[in-house]
Amino acid sequence: MCPTHNDTHCLCHICARCIFYSFIRLMEKKGRYGQFIRSLFTTVDFLILNLTYVVLYLLNGNTPDDDFFSRQVWFMMNISFAAECLIFSNIHSRRVVFADRVVLTATKAVMLFAILFFAFLLFLNLDNIHVLTFVKFFLIFFPSLSCWWLLSRRMLKIYRSKGGNYKRIIIIGGDIVGMRLLDEMLENNEYGYRIMGLFDDNQSTHANAYYKGKFDDIDQFIKDNFIDEMYCTLPDGKEGLVQKMIRIADSNAVDFYYVPQFGRTIKRNFDLQSIGNVPILAIRPNPLSNPINRIIKRIFDFVFSSCALIVSPLILIPVAIGIKLTSPGPIFFKQKRTGYRGKEFVCYKFRTMKVNNLSDSLQASKNDPRKTRFGDFLRRSSIDELPQFFNVWRGDMSIVGPRPHMLKHTKDYSALIDKYMVRHTIKPGITGWAQVNGYRGETRELWQMEKRVEYDVWYAENWNFMLDLKIIYLTVWNAIRGEKNAF
Repeated sequence: MCPTHNDTHCLCHICARCIFYSFIRLMEKKGRYGQFIRSLFTTVDFLILNLTYVVLYLLNGNTPDDDFFSRQVWFMMNISFAAECLIFSNIHSRRVVFADRVVLTATKAVMLFAILFFAFLLFLNLDNIHVLTFVKFFLIFFPSLSCWWLLSRRMLKIYRSKGGNYKRIIIIGGDIVGMRLLDEMLENNEYGYRIMGLFDDNQSTHANAYYKGKFDDIDQFIKDNFIDEMYCTLPDGKEGLVQKMIRIADSNAVDFYYVPQFGRTIKRNFDLQSIGNVPILAIRPNPLSNPINRIIKRIFDFVFSSCALIVSPLILIPVAIGIKLTSPGPIFFKQKRTGYRGKEFVCYKFRTMKVNNLSDSLQASKNDPRKTRFGDFLRRSSIDELPQFFNVWRGDMSIVGPRPHMLKHTKDYSALIDKYMVRHTIKPGITGWAQVNGYRGETRELWQMEKRVEYDVWYAENWNFMLDLKIIYLTVWNAIRGEKNAF
């Protein structure tokens, strides 16, 4: 009889079905192709590098006086890239990373690769290489690598959403932090977390669908279910129990993660540092508090808005005619809004409504009778916002940032919403992270403004240049396909 199936027709201990199910069970134990995927994607990185070299070789026609096309340079190129991969190849295995961070990491990786590559060439006295050849090489390689990393991340997300490359995890502790962690993991199946159980001695957690037992049941549960990772969310004062959980994880070769309790109150980025052997948390300031980052953002804003203003007559003239033909009054609508650090400024828009006395106190609604027919079109297409490029050019606004609110809203909501004024620690923008995530237009209920503020604060605390480019792209894409909240 086969011990695996209790099948009397199977006369040996090793049959085809036994081998198959044993293999599946082994693969379900650990890993789930994690290291294989990382190695495969890194191999493609090298393939892109060498394809770039071949393409450049073919484009240059093998220039005889250029040492770049030699075996020695080719070898040093791959050695340099191998050193870069040791540092940055974890991008292929990280489970939670945004697209802008992927491109930012690709930028850092290519910069490190370039430095190592140049250093090797200088060391070997290979100085007969045309500068233009280097420029061509990196102009091909950088976008190719970035696109591949974005594509590979997308492929991996799809694979994980279909049940592949997952991690079997358990959560220890069902208090506020434990529930927040559970909700975050359940919110997006593309992270690749398969929650096998929630453990707590507290009776209040027994009704949870993922509840599997008390703390004393954890050891046996791990052995029976081949757990990969354990997330401990136990509160302060449970040091002895935490130590016990660490011993259980170690004895079962399970990765242990401690989720600190400051997650109840601290939702900002921080650095884990230490004084001697004592760990401390340093709350990181907003990225735009760095003068270099502010300069980068301002240069981009100035160049972008200048280009927009140069071509603006192509839009300004027909829009101005449309406004004048549909209602009497000025072409531009000017309104005081709250800007950087709470400073007031005059915000410009194309006028989309009949002249009225409620513009500084009443938000526009979907079927607002104050809107003109042409103004409704301007709002739905977001063309009414284009004069704000002048605000950007002057420095009152940025291309990307929290949308500026009318003064009345600032006064009302700052008294009702926690962290509302944090959104004013950076310049307001023509478009923003909240807008591309669906939180634009009328805010009839308080929770709608709370979500908008939440997204705005997240943007302020996580800014990077690639994130701005991503938001601009999403803004254009949303405008093309149309937005239900654009009115």
